[in-house]
Amino acid sequence: MSERRLEGGALELRGQDEARELPGARPPGEDVESGPRRRSRFGQGRFGVGRGVWGVGVWGALIVGAFAVGEAMRRAGLATEDALPPLHAKARLLTWQMAPAVVWAVVAVGLLPVAARRLGWRRLLALSWMAGAGWAVVLAFSDGSGALARPLNAPTEYPAGLAAVGGDPLHWLRTFTTELYRYPTHVRGHPPLPTLVFWALDASGLHGTLWPALLIIAVGTSATVAIALTVKVVAGEPVARRALPFLALSPLALWIATSMDAFFLGVGAWGVAFVAVRRPFLGGFLLGALPYLSYGLLPLLALPSAVLWITRPPVRFWIALAAGFAVIPVAFTAAGFWWPDGVHATLDTYLVSGGSARRSYWYFLVADFAVLGILTGPAIAYVLPSLLTGGRRRLAALRAEPIGLLAVAALVAVLSLDVAGVTKGEVERIWLPFAAWLIPAASALRAPARGWLAAQALTAILVQALVLSGW
Repeated sequence: MSERRLEGGALELRGQDEARELPGARPPGEDVESGPRRRSRFGQGRFGVGRGVWGVGVWGALIVGAFAVGEAMRRAGLATEDALPPLHAKARLLTWQMAPAVVWAVVAVGLLPVAARRLGWRRLLALSWMAGAGWAVVLAFSDGSGALARPLNAPTEYPAGLAAVGGDPLHWLRTFTTELYRYPTHVRGHPPLPTLVFWALDASGLHGTLWPALLIIAVGTSATVAIALTVKVVAGEPVARRALPFLALSPLALWIATSMDAFFLGVGAWGVAFVAVRRPFLGGFLLGALPYLSYGLLPLLALPSAVLWITRPPVRFWIALAAGFAVIPVAFTAAGFWWPDGVHATLDTYLVSGGSARRSYWYFLVADFAVLGILTGPAIAYVLPSLLTGGRRRLAALRAEPIGLLAVAALVAVLSLDVAGVTKGEVERIWLPFAAWLIPAASALRAPARGWLAAQALTAILVQALVLSGW
């Protein structure tokens, strides 16, 4: 056994047992392959309580204000696309139907913090994944529809476009941009890869929309494991353990069952995780798939960039990463789909449909952040002000505070999309791949932090009880 420590975010090795727990890790002394273990001072109770209270106050005011202004605009005929702006949803009221979700939340709040302290690392990851999947499913079933696949049955979704693919996906791919106007809304609004995922399931004999729904939920909730693995590498296992209950019981679970953006969340999270645990080709392959899943996922590359800045891998790592990243773009280009043409064709169909004119840029520029607040919950609003303030000194310390750097990377990605105006509405699903990377900031709360974990669960329960979403 060996132990080496350097303060300020430097290498920390606590022995061979810990090193073996990460896939691909090597014994102490071979940290170039296994990745640096960093000690983060974030999460040691150093954030200001006053700033936290201020953050929660702004969080609540932003959400209430977004709904109030959105309702006023809707009544004035200025937000005709949505019945409950800034959400693409309708108002409703559930009471006793929320009982299973309440029971699940109570049990999870009681058990997850204890498990985070006592269980072995791999068992904790498995439990957190199951808890997160169960949380998403029990919330989805509370509306009484009894069908996880219901959102995928809409005529605007990907399955409605499978008939156009038929038995010749290569021909469909070659003509994708020229025939785009013929396809359902979600097919028109995305690159061809999501539709091909549905087509592959159907072609393999898994017909209908239930199988894709199960795949989406499984991949989406697995992001809990992927993000925890990343946090363990860049900030250490104690930080990752404190973050896991919040990852498993986050409000963003509301839109994991079932929207395809949850699948994007899982693919992106595992791409970053493979980069963190030194599996560059696999990481590059998944990250290279992101722009072909959604045009709006390109800014998500800020997350692996942050991890790479923290870990500083050797040159051979970058070569393998670039090789993996090139696989999907080269394959699609060779098959006849040119990505820039897809961007232009999608933008043209969006402008022709009038979608841009029906939603106010300035309203959603602010309101989209209110939706981000709903997805991440009050616990993150409490922590973020102290995490993100401090001027130059804070910026200089970000490499030693990797959780802060991950949060900044996610916020920069969201801000870039928001300012660009390509996310005017429906961001409750679009923000999923980005919002999840803010959740580890809750590791700053003193363990077991049950009160804040309960507040996170209560946020999800209230939104589900009051809002009928299309996803």
